[in-house]
Amino acid sequence: MFLGKDLIVWLLLALGGALFAGNVMALVRPPAIQRNEGDLARAPRSRSIAMAALGFVVAVAALGALIAR
Repeated sequence: MFLGKDLIVWLLLALGGALFAGNVMALVRPPAIQRNEGDLARAPRSRSIAMAALGFVVAVAALGALIAR
């Protein structure tokens, strides 16, 4: 099998971790300058928290699947 049997679990771990880390960083440290005229000054708080929570759940579930195997 291409890249092993656990490829989808590793991909879920990577994507969940990236979703969590990216949204937390957007909340903690917003960009210093606006690059385009339509850019927001800060990330929407509730949406960023919801997406960070979703990424955390996916990453923890994938990590649990890797450890349980």
